[in-house]
Amino acid sequence: MSRAIAAGLALGWVSDQLLGDPRRCHPVAGFGRVALAAEDRLYADDCGSGAVFTGVLVGGAAGLGWVLQRAAGRSPVATAALTALATWTVLGGRSLAREAQAIADALDADDLVAAREGVSHLVSRDPSVLDEAGVARAALESVAENTSDAVVAPLLWGAVLGVPGLLGYRALNTLDAMVGYRNPRYRNFGWASARLDDLANWLPARLAGALAGLAAPLVGGRSADAVRAVVEQAPAHPSPNGGVVEAAFAGGLGVTIGGTNVYDGVAEDRGALGHGPAPRAEDLSRAVRLAGLVSAASALIAVAYAWRR
Repeated sequence: MSRAIAAGLALGWVSDQLLGDPRRCHPVAGFGRVALAAEDRLYADDCGSGAVFTGVLVGGAAGLGWVLQRAAGRSPVATAALTALATWTVLGGRSLAREAQAIADALDADDLVAAREGVSHLVSRDPSVLDEAGVARAALESVAENTSDAVVAPLLWGAVLGVPGLLGYRALNTLDAMVGYRNPRYRNFGWASARLDDLANWLPARLAGALAGLAAPLVGGRSADAVRAVVEQAPAHPSPNGGVVEAAFAGGLGVTIGGTNVYDGVAEDRGALGHGPAPRAEDLSRAVRLAGLVSAASALIAVAYAWRR
């Protein structure tokens, strides 16, 4: 069935590129509602409760994927169709590109209000305090990190584990976005989700960073500068994975991002990433194109791996 899974990954990636996220009844949004209900029942300010919360939800999502894949049986057509549907559901590349390009267009038109509104869909920091450079920086950082989290990682986990990998990874990444914060409420409860997400994204982030560096010359950047930024600057970033891919994008594009951000009242110093001026609207557009190249290359790698395993 490995070739059916490979075909499904390819069809799912193409579907995401053509259609983007479902506009209504998105399964990930439904999972988020289930997670909120589970949090109400399981929350306690300790790591053990958070581990149970993470294990139940991620295990449940992966288990559902296993049941569905078993139900497809030995039918290549059913397996490919199921994998394609799951892949389309969990990927977020096309919608991310649309959001980021809309922000770049608003900045290019000097419409800071619209740009701030757009960036509020991508980041959790307060957009009302961001100037043009701050909006462009926030959006570019989101493009880089989410290209890894919402495209490269699910494709790789789908290639390795099929539908259980796709659904289990997406569940884990969603939980990290919901509870993986270092604030008083989630520092303990969200620990398991955050650490497991770090582990699941370790290899995908480095693949995304490598692909961004290799593709940088195609958008007017330099591969050597991407490597330099990753080696010299990524270790100072508080995220072991986000720092790698953000540094690769910034270095490859010849801009500087990072700095101090405030999340739910907690300041987080991400350090300087990249070498060059602050990003502008045209740099954000280049980042969108770079993300597209990384997405296509990672899809080819995932499909090739699944085909041959």
